[in-house]
Amino acid sequence: MGTLHPDSRIILERAFQCAVRAADPSAALGASLRDIDRSAPALVLGAGKAAAAMAAAFAAEWEGPVRGFVVTRYGHGLFPDEDARGIEVAEAAHPAPDDASLTAGRRLLELARDARPGERLVCLISGGGSALAAAPLDGLSIEQKRDAASFLIRAGADIREINCVRKHLSGLKGGRLAAAARPASVLTLAISDVPGDDPADIASGPTVPDRTTRHDALDILGRYRYPRLAELRGILDDPALETPKPGDEGFGDDEVRVIATGKTALDAAEAFLAESGFKVIRLGDDLDGEAEALGREHARIALEARRSGAPTAILSGGETRVRLGETREGRGGRNLEYLAGLALELAGTQGICALAADTDGIDGNADHAGGIVEPGMLERGAARGVPLETMLARHDTYRFFDACDSLLRTGPTRTNVNDFRLILCWPDARGLG
Repeated sequence: MGTLHPDSRIILERAFQCAVRAADPSAALGASLRDIDRSAPALVLGAGKAAAAMAAAFAAEWEGPVRGFVVTRYGHGLFPDEDARGIEVAEAAHPAPDDASLTAGRRLLELARDARPGERLVCLISGGGSALAAAPLDGLSIEQKRDAASFLIRAGADIREINCVRKHLSGLKGGRLAAAARPASVLTLAISDVPGDDPADIASGPTVPDRTTRHDALDILGRYRYPRLAELRGILDDPALETPKPGDEGFGDDEVRVIATGKTALDAAEAFLAESGFKVIRLGDDLDGEAEALGREHARIALEARRSGAPTAILSGGETRVRLGETREGRGGRNLEYLAGLALELAGTQGICALAADTDGIDGNADHAGGIVEPGMLERGAARGVPLETMLARHDTYRFFDACDSLLRTGPTRTNVNDFRLILCWPDARGLG
């Protein structure tokens, strides 16, 4: 039977580090400005887990005066040695908005309406912005808006469905931030955390016209049987509260540039793995199925790859889903659930190891980015009183991976191109030779 290369963990973690570095705003943002006159004054607005790093990178590249405001997740702010010049950096809650999110939403709208003649309005948008900046429509409370989004997340709705509802309950999203800035035109620089990289889905598209409708939002809430739908009908039935749509002349001079994506990260990891002697198989950067099921599917692919006779690396990205239902006791995240499905399907097969992690450094509701699967861990977890099958059923996979010393902890990376998944397969005891 095959064995793992002695440096398997090092290879997994280095590949992940290559992926994250490639999507870092300091690497991605400068190139996006090279064809733009950077001498004008700039008003910078932004929201997302990468917002602080994007603001610092923008301030370093822009030659003219800079002012503005961005909001990021708690703990994802500026480093002590960074300078965003005149761009204020605030922090708020994720994945559910808090009072700081409300303050941030109001501030973004106020500044958008205050865009001055001659200023270049630039919006720095990244994943997580939907929760970090909140501005419920008049007549709607933050609790109502938060409850609807949280319900859909727990029900396993995909990100497009969740964002459709968010857009139609918000005075900020679905193009409304850009609309507030008129007549100023908007340059949006975005880091994508959504499968397909549609700018309208990144942070619920605050500067992008919305193809979805309030009727779509009603349908989604009805399909998932949201119990408080009646409270939202007054908003969602009102045609005057529809979001701006493609073709709206007000957006004619706007521009959106997506500067880093999941593909950016996977390309960098693939280059590293190829140089390390692996045959690389790419399964896609936009996979968005149910986490455990995708893990089991990828385990079967890995078992087949192991028979190929060559060291093989299987790469994928995207955003999986977890259906939590009423379960509230456990800790984990979609990457740990993916790895749990993978480990159970592999059933301890030698010669295969894997890493799955969120590129923002936080998976789920704990202190980890993701985790690692290696042969022997199922037995190790059972011996330590945390059998994986039981923990997975409780959505408490954190306890299993923690007990097995298999959590990946990076801290906030201050970028966000969603999930990174890598499986390494060795055909026999020679490892990498």
